[in-house]
Amino acid sequence: MTEESQFILDETTESMEGAVKHLESEFQKIRAGKASPMMLQGVKVEYYGTLVPIEQTANIGTPDARQIIVMPFDKSSIGAIDKAIQAANLGFNPKNEGDFLRILVPPLTEERRKDLAKRAKTAAEEAKVGVRNIRRNSNDDAKKLEKEGVSEDEVKQLQDEIQKLTDKFVKKIDDLYELKQKDILTV
Repeated sequence: MTEESQFILDETTESMEGAVKHLESEFQKIRAGKASPMMLQGVKVEYYGTLVPIEQTANIGTPDARQIIVMPFDKSSIGAIDKAIQAANLGFNPKNEGDFLRILVPPLTEERRKDLAKRAKTAAEEAKVGVRNIRRNSNDDAKKLEKEGVSEDEVKQLQDEIQKLTDKFVKKIDDLYELKQKDILTV
């Protein structure tokens, strides 16, 4: 296999791994009834006139499976953090305990579980589309090699390897989705 072919394979693998990592981070945002600091990811707090991620304004912890504790670095920002969590429309109602906020994570209803399972399926499908787009781009790169003088057999071998990678990563996405769906639907 030529250096160019190996480079294309390495780039393809790296890009597909990126798609799977992105899916994993999306899955962490979808709560499955257990409290997690990731549930607050994406919440922006107005802090001294600037919108900043909540992680930069407070420590976020989960003492148990049903609650999240948000401890602001600066006690005077507790009101802004409270407001930001409510504005994020996550279905949480933070309780101000003076030095920190306590968020009780309500148990999920059956309807909410089904809705979250649909969101997980959508995220998995988007990841698969991403992997297939990477495959298409890599195959285009392989065809360019043929025009540059690389043998037809080598290009065919490279395209077969790209397809094997695609199949491997699509299976990984399906496995991750099944685990997440089981996690969401288990009461």
